[in-house]
Amino acid sequence: MAETQLHGIFDFEQHRVRAIGDYQKARPLYDEFARVVRNVLSEALKANGIKVHSIEARAKTIESFANKVSTPSMEDPNKPKYPNPLSDITDLAGARVITFFPRTQEQIDTTIKAEFDVIEISDKSEILFKQEKFGYASVHYLVRLTQNRTSLLEYARFKNLVAEIQVRTILQHAWAEIEHDIQYKSADIIPAIIHRRFMALAGMLEIADREFQAVQDEDERLRREARELVREGRLDEVKITPDALKAYLDSKLGPDGRMTDFSYYLTADQLREIGFTDFKQIDECISRYNDDQLSRILWGSRQGQISRFEYQLLAGMGDNYIKHHPWGINQWFVDARQRDLKEFRQAGIQVGTYLLPGKRKTEQSTSVDG
Repeated sequence: MAETQLHGIFDFEQHRVRAIGDYQKARPLYDEFARVVRNVLSEALKANGIKVHSIEARAKTIESFANKVSTPSMEDPNKPKYPNPLSDITDLAGARVITFFPRTQEQIDTTIKAEFDVIEISDKSEILFKQEKFGYASVHYLVRLTQNRTSLLEYARFKNLVAEIQVRTILQHAWAEIEHDIQYKSADIIPAIIHRRFMALAGMLEIADREFQAVQDEDERLRREARELVREGRLDEVKITPDALKAYLDSKLGPDGRMTDFSYYLTADQLREIGFTDFKQIDECISRYNDDQLSRILWGSRQGQISRFEYQLLAGMGDNYIKHHPWGINQWFVDARQRDLKEFRQAGIQVGTYLLPGKRKTEQSTSVDG
């Protein structure tokens, strides 16, 4: 530092140039460190079943580093805020976790504390509020890799390096992305009309985050309630949703890990199109038929859960299944299901004619009108 001091005046330009040179050499290490932090986070969140929107990682850009290095000290403007930049600047390696819901931030907090040595935690919303500045609410963590990791050869070179992890919701992130275009950072200088708009926007974002969280909470409550009703056999109270369908089929036909979420969404939609409104109706339709037996008649083997369920529906409804299925307008579907029904009958299966109450009334009305 003595070399950058001339006649009591600090040479910020020399300090900046020297720091940039040092950082250019070190930046590849920080970039690799940032990716390691991201990978540790990603694997830990996945292992804990925590869903997030995205996880980003980067080493600080040369330009951003240069600007920060040139910052003077608040206490003494003739001195740099970061006299030893590579050790004083703590966000040279950074990761950002963007969540869908505020409550997920609590889960991520637990994960970060379990996977890293946490040096410092700062809530930016509290800091901005105290300073009467506008900005985004997010939580920042300064972390190091744990000793367990740095004792391993592949992580040893990252020992003592510090990374910053930012955690924010997707709405907070949206604010952060446009903040660069906002000229007014302090409530002291902002015109009254713009101040009111900023406050309204901040309130709207906070309300939106809370409402999204409330929607998620209500959705989870309804899912738990549907699964409990299925377990209790109160099927007439269970509306047809993908999650309830999975709970019902897992209980009725046994779990099948091969099934995708999309399969349950598609099948639930088809059931509603056919006319089913609750699982009591579905149970009445298929209860007489053995899913494994029907599968082996058609294929000689036990097919997937949803395929076996569809064979039960076909056997229980017969031609009504084809007639009211949303794919019944396609000749290939009609021909394939008619072949299946023929094989059922040849194997001695008594094919049913189950028809939902709403469909019965419609068909009776059509018959009378005709």
